[in-house]
Amino acid sequence: MVHTYGPHIFHTDDESIWSYVSKHGQMMPFVNRVKAVSGERVYSLPINLHTINQFFGLSLGPAAAQALLQSKSRSDISDPQSFEEQALKFVGDDLYQAFFKHYTHKQWGRSPADLPASILKRLPIRFNYDDNYFNHRFQGMPKDGYGAIVASILNHPLIELRLGEEFRRDDAQAPHIFYTGAIDRFYDYCFGRLAYRTLDFEVFRTDGDYQGNAVINYCDSSRPFTRITEHKHFAPWESANFSKTICYREYSREAQPNDTPYYPVNLVAGENTLPKYMARVREETKVTFVGRLATYRYLDMDVAIKEALEAARAWIEMQKHNT
Repeated sequence: MVHTYGPHIFHTDDESIWSYVSKHGQMMPFVNRVKAVSGERVYSLPINLHTINQFFGLSLGPAAAQALLQSKSRSDISDPQSFEEQALKFVGDDLYQAFFKHYTHKQWGRSPADLPASILKRLPIRFNYDDNYFNHRFQGMPKDGYGAIVASILNHPLIELRLGEEFRRDDAQAPHIFYTGAIDRFYDYCFGRLAYRTLDFEVFRTDGDYQGNAVINYCDSSRPFTRITEHKHFAPWESANFSKTICYREYSREAQPNDTPYYPVNLVAGENTLPKYMARVREETKVTFVGRLATYRYLDMDVAIKEALEAARAWIEMQKHNT
């Protein structure tokens, strides 16, 4: 039940994906209510009416709060290309500096001016007191953990599972490969290594309740970590049973050759390595690339599952056509 690789809250608007996951494990209700520390004060994320009023020391209603942000936003940015431009266009400099600029630099190791605007488009701004981090209809946590869901998926007479074996492209005997590893590794880094971020976790245990919430972000540059997660709060249906608690301080850094890659790094300025690998991918007829690392995209779990199912169905239809 400890989220060893960082917090994973399942959320989707796709009822078929929710049904698929629920078929393999009981999903419990869970709402991710993220808090953020900025300037030694605690706020709610995503930015909502409570955040705005607390930050500016006001008591505005929705219309007045919206007008306030419009007065602070950069109206001269019509088509934001970078993360920084996206933030300045929607919330202005004050909120950008407080919640996004330094946190983003810690997370990605790059200036927000060099990151694409699409990263910030995932974060809504609300002019009500809704502090649910996600907008999706279906949200939850697996009662018995994600391991139980994966075990259920693999429990099929046509699946043979082998663990602890290194994948080597030239040794693969399968008629078709569904590859989920890093795309540059598949091609033995022939065009060079792509950029990834990895995470380090400082695990600590203590008595009682450490922070009173599952996720708290630390937005200032004075702290080197990005957030602290307290794992018993991911399972509120049983957290009262535990007198001790497990927490992770999360640090982001550039992935080195022997690290586990977590996040593909997409920059505003184009780079030449990825297009070369993608050209090789388009030439493949017996390999399907799926998942975050193999497609070099930031994917949520529901999208990764949906694309994997679509890839499997497409392959089945192709086999029927060939026979």
